[in-house]
Amino acid sequence: MKKILLSVAVLLSVLRSFADEGMWIPLLLGQQVYKDMVKRGLKLKPEQLYSINKASIKDAIIIFGGGCTGEIVSNQGLIFTNHHCGYDAIATASSVENNYLRDGFWAAEKSKEIPTSLTVKFLNRIEDVTARVNAELGNSVGAERLKKQDAITKKIIDEVVGTDEFKSAVVASMFKGNQFFLYVYDVFKDVRFVGTPPESIGKFGGDTDNWEWPRHTGDFSVFRVYAGKDNKPAAYNKDNVPYTPKYFLPVSIKGLNDGDYAMIFGYPGGTNRYETSYGVKLKTDIENPTLVKLRDMRLKYMYAEMIKDPAVKLQLASSYAGIANYWKFFDGEKKQLLKFDTYGQKQKAESEFITWAKGKPEFENVFSEYAKIYDAWRPYAEYRTYITEGIQGSPLIRFVASWRGVFNRLMMKDNNPEAIKKMLAQADAARKAFLESENKKSDQNILATALSMFNSDVDPSLHPKDFYANLFAKYSSIETNPYKQFAADVFENTMVFDDAKWKVFVEKPTADAIANDPAYKVANAFVVEYATKVAPKYQEFMEKNAELGRLYLKGIMQMNPEKVAKMYPDANFTMRTSYGNVKSYQPKDAVTYDYVCTLDGTLAKYVPGDYEFDLPQKFVDLVKAKDYGQYADPKRKDVVVTFITTNDITGGNSGSPVLNANGELIGLAFDGNYEALSHKIAFDSNLNRTICVDARYVLWCIEKLGGAKHIIDELKIVK
Repeated sequence: MKKILLSVAVLLSVLRSFADEGMWIPLLLGQQVYKDMVKRGLKLKPEQLYSINKASIKDAIIIFGGGCTGEIVSNQGLIFTNHHCGYDAIATASSVENNYLRDGFWAAEKSKEIPTSLTVKFLNRIEDVTARVNAELGNSVGAERLKKQDAITKKIIDEVVGTDEFKSAVVASMFKGNQFFLYVYDVFKDVRFVGTPPESIGKFGGDTDNWEWPRHTGDFSVFRVYAGKDNKPAAYNKDNVPYTPKYFLPVSIKGLNDGDYAMIFGYPGGTNRYETSYGVKLKTDIENPTLVKLRDMRLKYMYAEMIKDPAVKLQLASSYAGIANYWKFFDGEKKQLLKFDTYGQKQKAESEFITWAKGKPEFENVFSEYAKIYDAWRPYAEYRTYITEGIQGSPLIRFVASWRGVFNRLMMKDNNPEAIKKMLAQADAARKAFLESENKKSDQNILATALSMFNSDVDPSLHPKDFYANLFAKYSSIETNPYKQFAADVFENTMVFDDAKWKVFVEKPTADAIANDPAYKVANAFVVEYATKVAPKYQEFMEKNAELGRLYLKGIMQMNPEKVAKMYPDANFTMRTSYGNVKSYQPKDAVTYDYVCTLDGTLAKYVPGDYEFDLPQKFVDLVKAKDYGQYADPKRKDVVVTFITTNDITGGNSGSPVLNANGELIGLAFDGNYEALSHKIAFDSNLNRTICVDARYVLWCIEKLGGAKHIIDELKIVK
């Protein structure tokens, strides 16, 4: 991380003068930020970026599914997003016979587009509701304040949404509860799968190249949003028509140069740039190392089964991808936080705040209170991670833990037969869904190893009472791993996998049947005990942390009022824009990375039959023949596959459009670089890079590799 002056460090590295850093609310860019955007190259007016009264770029940006960004790129509702954002929908649409994940897919016409369960949301408007929320909150603090905050935000949302299933809203807390904005969305529920390149392109490089540059991944997929014949949101109906958007993005194939302006719109999921030194130390000492170790174990067992059978690979693909993505992230985040001494930088900032806060009753005890709450929670931090990522890392245990509600209902003396019937129906449906996604072999190994690791690593005082003593009493053979024996018996005897036992339970449900189920016994011993004994401590810790965070940020803004205009709130999955430049970088001494990767570089990585670096034969033939069509970069005489920018993004920005100075689509953001994985907590203006798939490569894959020129013809191409 670039070293900074102490007076600036006190704002936790977020008040540097627009050095590419910042996830700005488009409604509130302000003159200072907008002027800097223009200085960096922007050619558009503010109302072209965000406007309620007329079409603007914000109208082309969507929440895609539950955690990604997408963009509208045609007047017929065509959506571009990342391959990994569409991954679950692609896998769901696939079968062993029609394996779209493996082979790719392009709908030859609209009637061939495949319905999905996805929804997309268009931002209708943003409103500042700070005054109204604060009037309700008054001088309340802690849990009482959070309770009042939940009540008033729910009231505001209900007023806006009512019973309209095609509208949603959120009141987002900014600056840790010092400001509040209402975001109102139009919800479209008919989203259809249009096309995807083969997984060997969409995930080229796999886990090896994840979070790395150079990168040659074609991380894109294509969908379409449909509406009723009145162009309004509607549930799926075969008679629905492609949505006519208020605005769509033109796609540029003009190319780009080192230093060109780059702007990203999207929905960054979460950052914690205002984190304290206490939080940083907890992450580097306990949370990240524990999470990485447990995810590494889970991935090992899943991978071992996936490489044996294409059906298993398809079954576990989405889950594996999600686990792997942040396994590598949390490992890199810890290393970067330590490398750049983020802990020490935070302490310096806090020291100046403490000095300023002396004699100010509202703020002078903030950090002494921080010390208390972290001291109280730290003994439980590793235990919590072992529950959430270890024991519940077993899909079976995570599933049976959900029976707790049924168990409690069956234990009631004045049972309601209708309520029980309804809960059993829900449990039965959940079981069917679970069995479709369950791979017993990998799950059994995960459970056995998680139990072993928990016993070795977690403080014995936090072990479930008598659990391990009973386990070793029954499974005591020195020739066989007792954890594996135990897990085998759990999987053999639970009613989850036994249709006959399950049928008996559903027909004559009893609390004893649940309590005596071997899988539920594990869930009860670990998960339920955690929920009753430790989860309340975590809740208390989080509530106090939130209150102290609010006061700290309030104090920071009072301490440096002249800097407030240059502050941006942490990401919280609300629409933001960031800006910077296409830019090469030097990650270490004597090493310089170019700002683009090309098809020739992709072919250089090609390993026939490899799990991560294989390529379709047609791809290889096209590249060798230099069949680039109109998509070759004039300087490179090759197709640019990916490029990097200095933009500030985070998870949730996946699929975000990367725009040039004229607001034209030049690429899709999909990743960050390993050297700057501390970015959720500390942005590094020298090393931070956003990795983007080039729009020209997207179009080349669609037309040349996929043969879907009809999709190209639907776009507004800027040459």
